[in-house]
Amino acid sequence: MPESAASMDETESATAPEPGVELSVIIPAFNEAQRLPAFLDSAIAWCGEHEPSFEILVVDDGSSDNTAKVVQERAADNARVRLIVHEQNAGKGAAVRTGMVGATGRLRLFADADGATAMKEFPALKQAAESGADVAIGSREGADKLVECSPLRRFLGRWFNRVVRMGSVKGIHDTQCGFKLFATPAAIGLFDCAQEDGYAFDVELLLLAQRRKLRLDEVFVNWTEMPGSKVSVFRDGWRMLKAVRRIKKRWKRGDYDSIAPRRTPARETTSA
Repeated sequence: MPESAASMDETESATAPEPGVELSVIIPAFNEAQRLPAFLDSAIAWCGEHEPSFEILVVDDGSSDNTAKVVQERAADNARVRLIVHEQNAGKGAAVRTGMVGATGRLRLFADADGATAMKEFPALKQAAESGADVAIGSREGADKLVECSPLRRFLGRWFNRVVRMGSVKGIHDTQCGFKLFATPAAIGLFDCAQEDGYAFDVELLLLAQRRKLRLDEVFVNWTEMPGSKVSVFRDGWRMLKAVRRIKKRWKRGDYDSIAPRRTPARETTSA
C-alpha cells in the first residue's frame, strides 16, 4: 500500500500540549525490529490500563530493518500509536528531540526501545513531577532496586557518571538511564536549545536544566540489561566525554542564549 506521510516543520519549536493528552511516551528506535515489539506492546497495554489519555511516538532513526513496519502494524489497531521517521540515521539524541518536539502530551517521557526499564516504573517519576520536579530522572543507583548487567558495564557506567559529575552535571548519580520524564514547559523547552545528536544528549539536557535552575529529581528504578545493545562502552564512552567538552564550551561562550533550534528532517507516517 502507498505510504501516507506528512513532513515536519524543521523550524518548529517544541509543540504545546493539546487538551486531553496527559502523557506522551517517546521511543527512539534504530534497527529495533527484534527488541521493540515486546516493549511497545507492553507500553500500549500499560498506558491503556493506567493512563487513559496518552500517545506513544516511536521515532525510527533511519532504520534499515522492519522497525517501521512493527510500529505501523500497531498503529493500524491503535490511533494512539504514532510513527515518525528520519530518512537517515541521525543519532539517539536527534531521535529523542524529534519525538519531544512532535509530542502533544503535558508530560513527556522518553524510554529506550529495549524495555530495560519497564513502564511500571513510570508512576514514581510522575509522583516526582506532581511534587514539583521539572525533570524526573530514572536512575539505576538505588540500593533497593534491581539492576542486572555485566560487571564491566556497571563499572564503566559508574566511572563515566563520576567524571560527568566532576566536570558538568552536579549531584546526579546516573545521567544515562534511558527513562526520563520532562514535566513542565520549561523542561520541554530545553529541546529547543539541545544540539547534541548522539548519546551525550542526556548530559547536555541535564546541564542546561541545572544552569537554568530547573528542579531535577533522581528517581531510582529497576533496570535490566537487554541483549543487542548498540552502545560500545569504550568507543561511545570516549565520544561522550568529548561531547561533554563541547557542551561546556558552548555554555561558557553563551551559545545557548541565542542558539537556533536544531531539527532533523522527519516525516510522520500515518499508514503502511
